[in-house]
Amino acid sequence: IIGQSAPVRGLLRKVEQVAPTNSTVLIRGETGTGKELLARAVHDRSKRKSRPLVKVNCGSIPSGLVESELFGHEKGAFTGATQRRIGRFELADGGTIFLDEVTELPIDTQVKLLRVLQEGEFERVGSSHTIKVDVRVIAATNRNLQEVMRNGSFRADLFYRLNVFPLEVPALNERPEDIPLLVNFFLSKFAKSLGKDVHGVSQSSMEHLCGYRWPGNIRELQNVIERAVVLAKGPVVQIDQSLLRSEDSSTTADSFIDTLENNERQHILKALHATGWVIHGKQGAAERLGINPSTLRSRIEKLGIKRPA
Repeated sequence: IIGQSAPVRGLLRKVEQVAPTNSTVLIRGETGTGKELLARAVHDRSKRKSRPLVKVNCGSIPSGLVESELFGHEKGAFTGATQRRIGRFELADGGTIFLDEVTELPIDTQVKLLRVLQEGEFERVGSSHTIKVDVRVIAATNRNLQEVMRNGSFRADLFYRLNVFPLEVPALNERPEDIPLLVNFFLSKFAKSLGKDVHGVSQSSMEHLCGYRWPGNIRELQNVIERAVVLAKGPVVQIDQSLLRSEDSSTTADSFIDTLENNERQHILKALHATGWVIHGKQGAAERLGINPSTLRSRIEKLGIKRPA
C-alpha cells in the first residue's frame, strides 16, 4: 500500500489496530481504490495469516448459485448438483473470507450470512446438518450503504453486523500528494515486466497526472502508466492530456455518477479547508456554499468526508 499522505497514514494506523483482533471489518471506497489490497493487509497482520484468505466477488456470481458458492451443496440438492460441493465458508475455516461487493448478495443469502456472523454456523444447500465454522469476515462495497438500505435491497441488521470496524479508503483525488509515488512504482513495475528501459516521466507529464481527477482511481492510473510504457520511445516517458482524455472518455455511466460525487466532495472539502472546518456562522463553509448548515452536515456524512487528524 503506497502513500505518505495523511489519509493513507490514518488508514494504515487503523489496519494495525484492527488486524490482530477477530472483529468483522467493512471496507468502503470507490471502484479502483484498492479495497482487496486492504483486506489482504488486515489478514496478513492477523493471527489467521497462516490460514487461507478466501476471496469472493459477490457481484460476479449468478443469483441462483450464490448460496451454493458460499455455503456448498449436497449431491442432488438441485438440477446439475452431481456431487457434493464444499462452500467458500468451509474453505475459509480458521482463516478469513473477503466478500467484495457484498451489497450484491440476494436478500435470502443475506439472511444466511447474518446467521454465520451471529452463530458461526450454516447448512449446505440440500442438507439439514449444521456446520460450525470459525471464519473472520471482511466485507467491501463501493456503494452508498444508507441508500441501498433505504431501497430495501440490503438488510439493516446485516449492515450493523458487518459494520463493526469500518475502514474508509480515500479516493485518489483526495490524496494527490501520493500520485508521484504511485507513478514511479507503476513505472518501475511495467518497465521490468515489459522489458523497457525507462527511468521516469517528464515534468510536464507529472503535472498532467497530478492535475487529473482520476475517476477510476488507482486502477485507472495503473492502466495509464502501463499504456504509456508500451508507447515509450525513450527513457523518459511522455504522457499528454490526450492519453488521459481517452481514458476518461471510456468511463461507464456508473463511473460518471461517481465523478459527480467526487466533484461535490472536492467542492465541499475546498470550502471546509478555506474556513478551517467551521460550518456555521458568517465565515462558515455553509454560507460560502449557499446551503443550510444542517444540509451541509448531512452531505458531509453521506459523502464520507472526515476532518484530518
